[in-house]
Amino acid sequence: MNYVTLNNGLKMPQLGFGVWKVPDDEAAPAVEKALETGYRSIDTAMIYGNEVGVGKAIADSDIPREELFITTKVWNSDHGYDNTLKAFDASLERLGLDYVDLYLVHWPTPKYNQYVETYQALEKLYKDGRVKAIGVCNFDIEHLERILKECEVVPVVNQVEYHPYLQQKELKVFCESHDIKLEAYSPLMNGRDILQDNVINRLAEQYGKTSAQIILRWHLQTDVVVIPKSVTPSRIEENFHVFDFELSETDMNKIAELDRNYRVGSLPSEFNKR
Repeated sequence: MNYVTLNNGLKMPQLGFGVWKVPDDEAAPAVEKALETGYRSIDTAMIYGNEVGVGKAIADSDIPREELFITTKVWNSDHGYDNTLKAFDASLERLGLDYVDLYLVHWPTPKYNQYVETYQALEKLYKDGRVKAIGVCNFDIEHLERILKECEVVPVVNQVEYHPYLQQKELKVFCESHDIKLEAYSPLMNGRDILQDNVINRLAEQYGKTSAQIILRWHLQTDVVVIPKSVTPSRIEENFHVFDFELSETDMNKIAELDRNYRVGSLPSEFNKR
């Protein structure tokens, strides 16, 4: 496992396991398999509806809590200072944990203009020692600039959609300039076009790897944190086995040329669902 050091000194596994859209009753066996495989970072959220299942897998494992890195998120309907504090308590109870390693604002939902006070509630949780680190998801540069101007604690990560077809270069440069680590969700585009890309497929054949492994290796070498998701045991293992090879600079450049600003998720500036 590779680890990255966040801007507050906390170490985070560079490869994690995501559970978006995994039903609660399927989350426990999926996370159990991930932990058995070697994953130590698990990424969930209140809106995923599977914090209980994730917590069960953690409780049933014999891995010391301090070796795990658990992330969850406050949903849009819980924005606001007091609401966020209550939402965190509820997430902690569902997870069955005393603390989480990383707590994130899931979306800025700019229409409601509450993400600054929501983040300020995260700052309180951080200062009170109830979370090891705080950050954001789906924040564009304009949203990050407000956080940096109006809040005290610099986010440790910005979790966004990121894959070879959506490389978010301007956002990545901005985050790097403020020591905010970019974290990639939907790294395989939810199993869409990227896995059939001719360039990716040729590289997979060249390296004797799967297309998914080539893409995840590319993520690691672009210095982002990446959280692929699967409930299929063989794919959970496959996605983990990306530390035994390295893409050449030439091949990294080939993948860099695939960027087409193609997004499978929502635009942060327009997503205001509660």
